[in-house]
Amino acid sequence: MDSYYNEMIDHAVIHFRRLLEGQLDRQNAMEQAAPAKDFTHLDTVTIGVCGGDGIGPIITASAEEILRTLLQDEIASGKVVIKDIEGLTLENRMAHNQAVPDDVMAEIKSCDVLLKGPTTTPQGANTLGSANVKIRRELDLYANVRPVKVPELGIDWCFFRENTEGEYALGGDGIEIPGKLSMDFKVTTEAGTRRICRAACEYARANGKTKLAIVTKNNVIKKTDGNFSRICHEVAAEYPEITAADYIADIVTASLIDPYRQKDYEVFVLPNLYGDIITDEAAQLQGGVGTAGSSNVGDQYAMFEAIHGSAPRKIERGEGDYANPTSIIMAAEFLLRHVGLSAHADRLAEAMKICNETEKKVVITGHKDGATCAEFTSYVLETLASLL
Repeated sequence: MDSYYNEMIDHAVIHFRRLLEGQLDRQNAMEQAAPAKDFTHLDTVTIGVCGGDGIGPIITASAEEILRTLLQDEIASGKVVIKDIEGLTLENRMAHNQAVPDDVMAEIKSCDVLLKGPTTTPQGANTLGSANVKIRRELDLYANVRPVKVPELGIDWCFFRENTEGEYALGGDGIEIPGKLSMDFKVTTEAGTRRICRAACEYARANGKTKLAIVTKNNVIKKTDGNFSRICHEVAAEYPEITAADYIADIVTASLIDPYRQKDYEVFVLPNLYGDIITDEAAQLQGGVGTAGSSNVGDQYAMFEAIHGSAPRKIERGEGDYANPTSIIMAAEFLLRHVGLSAHADRLAEAMKICNETEKKVVITGHKDGATCAEFTSYVLETLASLL
């Protein structure tokens, strides 16, 4: 091996040491973390609203209008503050060469919870990082919670995807030897796995669920996935009413579309990458990613968003006004529940059921043959008024 490759290896060793030190510091910080904030008993709840880019501002404006209508009394009394946060567009992020510009992150941190529209992540190596990953990491939003319900199929699932580790934790910090090889890294910490599994088990207990599926590839990925499985079983053992079982990730993806197996599942706990992929598949059974909202929950902050992307090509084709806001409206429902405003959340959930399932007087297809986002929003607001 010539001196060039020896030098590259030496640099890689130094780089890897820094990554290890950083993740150990992170593990130690989790062990010493402050007690979790009780979002349901805050004197004032500050809700930040970030439109994102592409179709993001269009659908987020829909959800914000609905939130402001539902919360008009709380806003008037000062119980709730809704704060619009600008600057999370792709253009602004690229101009600052930051996944989330510092001033935007400071605004986000001034809020308790965030309603966030989709953001574009450029594809390929050496490009701008993901705004979602940056926010999740910076605010330590470790639990990505995605419910999926299809009553006619007997599906009532809830996925707890670990949100701050796995392959995404160091996604921009891999090693490359040009023309020869590239390597990325996967992270599993003891504290990080314990807290996501505990969140899943607490949800199961609170909702009368008794089955926990631990989804990994621990048959071939022995260290990270192997330890994720081990730790989850240790945590689940503290909940005697819950039966925890290991499932291999690729088999689960097949089982979820098998009508004979769908009723076997209730609550899932998954590492980051598997959770990202499998929850999109599950949402498709519900009607597509446009029908599924997403919660990103930590001990001090929480973020609620659509699970789909920003679809900039729809904007370019002039179809942005026909984007479906259902996913982010569902996210707004999750936000309301998280801050203890469940009566408003129940009313919104009932209105969305009427608009999307029972009556369907206004059908939004995402194309010009259907209603616009604004027309659908008006339909939801009219339905909410009828439920008073």
